[in-house]
Amino acid sequence: MRNIADLNLLSIGKVTLRNNLIAAPMAGISDRPFRNLCYQFGAGMTISEMFLANSDVWQTKKSALRMVSTDDMGVRAIQLVGSDPDEMAKAAEFNVKHGAELIDINMGCPAKKVNKKIAGSALMQYPELIKMILQKVVGAVDVPVTLKMRTGWDKNHRNCIEIAQIAQDCGIKAITIHGRTRECLFEGKAEYHSIKAVKEQVTIPVIANGDICTPEQVKDVFQYTQADGIMIGRAAQGRPWIFEEIAFYLTHGKLQKEKTVDEVEQIVLTHLEELYQFYGEYKGLRIARKHVNWYTKNYADSDQFRRLFSVLSTTSEQVKTLKAFFSQIRNNKKS
Repeated sequence: MRNIADLNLLSIGKVTLRNNLIAAPMAGISDRPFRNLCYQFGAGMTISEMFLANSDVWQTKKSALRMVSTDDMGVRAIQLVGSDPDEMAKAAEFNVKHGAELIDINMGCPAKKVNKKIAGSALMQYPELIKMILQKVVGAVDVPVTLKMRTGWDKNHRNCIEIAQIAQDCGIKAITIHGRTRECLFEGKAEYHSIKAVKEQVTIPVIANGDICTPEQVKDVFQYTQADGIMIGRAAQGRPWIFEEIAFYLTHGKLQKEKTVDEVEQIVLTHLEELYQFYGEYKGLRIARKHVNWYTKNYADSDQFRRLFSVLSTTSEQVKTLKAFFSQIRNNKKS
């Protein structure tokens, strides 16, 4: 059995990551400010939120914000979503031309608005279409192409081994598996046995995803599945330093000290400033609300603060109110 006492490098095709911990692509969350924070706090790679394989929208501001750029830290990886093989190939070419160093294909998203277009996890019902998409995308670009998928469409149709083998045959360089069917959405427990089964059947890297929230769980999932990497999604919301905590635990065998109030305050303020610069004040302050909600939810008596923060209408008010909140926490600790 592989020894995971230390963090491992992870090679995906010709790209080598600094470790095997990856920040998941999350719609509406994995923008550049969030990705860069995750990378600064130890993620080996981050992947952008999904980019539509529809050339009609590529010139919009929304698409421009989703693209990778030289301001991205680490490997510039972007996720594509769509169902037309030719459009997916064109989207891959377009993004590589604009600096992408790795293309990830989304076959894991369970959202209805995505699935009704036979995209995301809906594709798992159509192995022949998957094969066409993968062949077209791999053939269109000279950077590694990876695939993110689920264990199947529903519990009666778990076909992740079949899809993984198709992916490997098509030249896909790594597979990420969210350990649930589409039918499960995000409910129930992740099926790590399915990830383990895929790992036993393919030779390309397999990355495990789903319900992995603590450093201890990372070690357990690595040991059980023998996966080559771990992808963290929801557990990084409000805690982008989780990658640093995992790396510390895998390296030293003990938990890192919790971040101090001062440290968390500085991280949140930096994140807000990056959001304001990236989106502009109007959109930036609105996106800041959900992140601040996640950062502060575990502090005692923070409900009132979050309700107040959700209605503030200027960035200066947000910063001032946030500083007052953390000041109050410090005062409470002293008393």
